[in-house]
Amino acid sequence: MDSLNVDWDAQAVKSAASYLKLTGFSCQGLIDQLSSQHGEKFTVAQARHGATQAGL
Repeated sequence: MDSLNVDWDAQAVKSAASYLKLTGFSCQGLIDQLSSQHGEKFTVAQARHGATQAGL
């Protein structure tokens, strides 16, 4: 596990884009979903990056 290098910002962008294909979200709504304990559990900063890079 020590050699596992994950680009969490890139993963947040991919997740955000996937959510946007399913349904409409406001920017804050998508950030909330991505950072939710019931959602993807990204940090708020990662979720914000994902949402903005996905086009919101």
